[in-house]
Amino acid sequence: MRKLSVIMVAMAVWMLASCGNKTQQVPFDNGDSAEVANADPTLYGVCGEATAMNTLQLFTDTGDTLELDLSQAQENNRVLGGLQVGDRMAVVPTKDMKEAVSVINQTTLLGNWVMPNPIDGSDEVGIAIKEGGIAESIEQSTIMYKTWRLVRGQLEIMLVRDGGSGEDELYTYDIVKLGPDTLIYKSVRNAKDTEYTEELFEYSRQKAHEGYGKDVVLEEASLDDFQM
Repeated sequence: MRKLSVIMVAMAVWMLASCGNKTQQVPFDNGDSAEVANADPTLYGVCGEATAMNTLQLFTDTGDTLELDLSQAQENNRVLGGLQVGDRMAVVPTKDMKEAVSVINQTTLLGNWVMPNPIDGSDEVGIAIKEGGIAESIEQSTIMYKTWRLVRGQLEIMLVRDGGSGEDELYTYDIVKLGPDTLIYKSVRNAKDTEYTEELFEYSRQKAHEGYGKDVVLEEASLDDFQM
């Protein structure tokens, strides 16, 4: 018995020494490591009052308060839509969470965006980008927009084509310019595309029809109008 005890103690000491010289192993991840590596790093939140010319204060949806340097994003023209306190933002940060790689003002992105009809220019067509990721077509019968979202600093739009297969089609775009009245984005090539032609979409914010109701003339009321 004593010999067996000595052997067990020796084995325990050896195991402890071995563990002390190695890093802890990562538990089996059930094959989800690829999903973690490809996870969207975008942070969503609200622009804070401490935001300055070269710094963005972001109150994230997860409850964190971040101070992000904007130098890299500004240098690459990736601060889109302006920095207005209280606006919702979509930000792609660096891994250390100290700098912003891309900043998109979601509040500025919302709205009805139109362009002259590319077929004959007789009317305006476009896309309505609404809260909650909802997208709708404006005066377009062949394309039905369904949803939108911002992923890795890019705009993804889901649509269905009339007369097509009936299946949802997903398109990815790089936002080139976003301002109070301007939205320009270009298509991103899919790795599966054998033939690719870059498409550029230039929209203006849809304005209310000026002069609406100006042609309506109201007559002054008279006593005859109230006679029974």
